[in-house]
Amino acid sequence: MRAEKQILTKEYLTRLNASPFFIVVGYTGLKVAHLTEFRSRLRKAGAEVHIVKNSIFAIAAKEAGVTDMNGSVAGQIAVVTGQKDISVAAKAVKNFGAEFDKLKVKFGYLNNKRLADTEIMTLADLPSIEVLRSRLLGVLNAPATKLVVLLNTPGSQLARVIKAKADKGE
Repeated sequence: MRAEKQILTKEYLTRLNASPFFIVVGYTGLKVAHLTEFRSRLRKAGAEVHIVKNSIFAIAAKEAGVTDMNGSVAGQIAVVTGQKDISVAAKAVKNFGAEFDKLKVKFGYLNNKRLADTEIMTLADLPSIEVLRSRLLGVLNAPATKLVVLLNTPGSQLARVIKAKADKGE
């Protein structure tokens, strides 16, 4: 392998190892302006996209421990990686793919587990991690709130009865 390809492979290997997930998309037919818009949307989602040669990606993925590619790396591919939540990046990919139907999700990986395109679309439909945390906190907080109201009710009712008796007695 030529020195340039070795450098690119090492760079891509570093990128794959640094990211907990990656999504491989086919971008055949997209114009440069569309790819620029796609990059901008992914940047807002805490992810980035890189166009990579199939052979370089296959070598880097193999060195990163991704073994079951099953010939899925064909055609023009771009790889989405990121440090944040995969569902936010998948949502950006899905929304962009809905606008420009030339972007096709091929497969992805999350924590060394292969994801089919349908699984990635399912992740895209999930709410963000912040929304899920707030919902969980609300569910955990609701019983405690109800318990406090229940415990305070007899005392507040008694105080209202005493106040009413005092007001009548005056």
